[in-house]
Amino acid sequence: MTKISPFKAIRPMRDKAHLVATRPYYAYKKSVLEAKQKHNPYTFLHIINPEFGNEKITDIYSEERFNLISKAYEDFIQKGVLIQDKKPHFYIYRQTKGQNEYLGIVAGASIEEYKNETIKKHEATITKRETMFKNYLDIVGYNAEPVLLSYYDPNDEIDLLLEEKIKDRPEYEFRTTDEVKHELWLFHSSESEKVIRAFDSIKSAYIADGHHRSASSAGLKDYRESRGLDHYPNEDFFLAFFINERRLQIMEYNRLVKSLNGISTEELLTKLSSNFQIDQLTSPEKPSKEHEFTMYLDHNWYKLTCFSEIIDESHPVKGLDAEILTRAVLEPIFGISNLKSDTNIAFVSGNENITITANKIDNGLFDVGFFLYPVTIEQVKAVADNNMTMPPKSTWVEPKLRSGLTIYNINE
Repeated sequence: MTKISPFKAIRPMRDKAHLVATRPYYAYKKSVLEAKQKHNPYTFLHIINPEFGNEKITDIYSEERFNLISKAYEDFIQKGVLIQDKKPHFYIYRQTKGQNEYLGIVAGASIEEYKNETIKKHEATITKRETMFKNYLDIVGYNAEPVLLSYYDPNDEIDLLLEEKIKDRPEYEFRTTDEVKHELWLFHSSESEKVIRAFDSIKSAYIADGHHRSASSAGLKDYRESRGLDHYPNEDFFLAFFINERRLQIMEYNRLVKSLNGISTEELLTKLSSNFQIDQLTSPEKPSKEHEFTMYLDHNWYKLTCFSEIIDESHPVKGLDAEILTRAVLEPIFGISNLKSDTNIAFVSGNENITITANKIDNGLFDVGFFLYPVTIEQVKAVADNNMTMPPKSTWVEPKLRSGLTIYNINE
């Protein structure tokens, strides 16, 4: 079973929800970020980027910065921009982006289940980032951006509950400037047991996005327990968005190499021909199937089809295209072995138009680009079930959730 918990969300007044909710500040161009903070007094950006307009700013990972964030958060509460529900609820959130609809439940996810791996992960976390986020949570005292958790529901019982509930008028309904529609409903407290029972049949949940956020929440609980500090019941959970795996959209992360390191186009094609069938394309196109790559090099498009000798279908990680590309191309040809730290490689999410990515190569920012076929949810689960980790930047998962719609108070 998967344990979930209702909570008393701190959230925007209804008339300000569309003004408060925001993407992470690093997701905005500098000019857009400045415009939003200059012209919108209610954006959550004022909390997570509290030194807007200051000539001197503190280190973004310092306790001084975290205390400023905490103060800005309290100011929003004092001004009545954010209020807290009087009773614990489960919250239904739906995001509609083009033809894609993402519907799920915002709830507390169990830290105990994270530790015993009922909640499973497929990505390695960096200790330094875990510690930073743990310190952040300890000082500010809230989660504002849910971890994305997927699940398999054999009977669609949860979806049936959601579909029935969204017939009601939503608490929030607004569209953001990126043409994404956001809606939020509240399950009444009397309905909580029905939701909890529906999750009894869910054996495991999988972290689709938010490995560091979930790890830092678990780290905070351990940190406070080790020091004998007062225990808050909400410390036993972290903010999560539970979504049926069939509603997720998983896209690829493409690889751009900055320099060929003196290798000519002809030499590169010769080296690739030992592991791939190479076909020149007449126009840009993404790979149409697994174990097939598209390459953009010297204003030409190529299809690279893996020879069977470099594919290990029996291994959850070695059979992934991202790993095959590293082992057969990036490491032996360009010397790129550590994708997390090597400065000769960059990553572009699959939601960027392929011609826009190609323009970066044409403009001299990169020498060659490799476009991958997306992994499946089954591949993600196979890696997690075997306690393995995927190569860095293997998946771009949607929905991308906004901060500030349902804030989880850790200290209660």
